[in-house]
Amino acid sequence: MGLECNIDAAGKAARLRVGILACLGGLLLAAVTALGIVPSIAWWGVVGSIVGGSFAMWEARAGWCVVRALGFKTPV
Repeated sequence: MGLECNIDAAGKAARLRVGILACLGGLLLAAVTALGIVPSIAWWGVVGSIVGGSFAMWEARAGWCVVRALGFKTPV
């Protein structure tokens, strides 16, 4: 079973924006965590943001959305 394109150009653009913002947020969180402003447990948030953002960018590139593949309707 291959991945079948299930989002249009607007959905791809939205996922790309979300992915970029999540990765940038993860990098910002990494900086404040490294400076000791937030507790070290925030490294889990850094990893989650960067992995999630990277996955969203991959979805945008592939034209495939895991949420839509599970049968849920998304607005974009």
